[in-house]
Amino acid sequence: MDEKKLLKEGWIKALFRIEVLATSAQAAKSALEKHVEKLEKEKDAFLVKKDFGELREVENPLPRIRKGWSYIVELELLARSFEKLISLVISYGPSSIELLEPEKLEIKLPEAQAILNSLAELIHRFAAAGLGGILISA
Repeated sequence: MDEKKLLKEGWIKALFRIEVLATSAQAAKSALEKHVEKLEKEKDAFLVKKDFGELREVENPLPRIRKGWSYIVELELLARSFEKLISLVISYGPSSIELLEPEKLEIKLPEAQAILNSLAELIHRFAAAGLGGILISA
């Protein structure tokens, strides 16, 4: 795909940094590489560049875990819309996101509504799984 053409058509360019932490180097490497392969198959998204870092050993990464392995990838990607970009963030859990282009975003009401409904659905999925939700106090 032609990156410049897609940007002229209104696609959004972003940088995702995704990190995985596992108890073995092989598990970290395999998990992150499969995660990126899945993202590469996303409709309305185009991976421009991927840069895997080095596997790093981490001491005491979590309580009761003495040693772990961290693996990071930086992905430069294009998304057809802001709604798609939000979907990618929800699905792929980057540690950080940097919007690169365009300089200004304009969002239409139906797209904003779809984004808000996606976030509401995510919160309800967390609550249904017992992983959190919104605390309502009187």
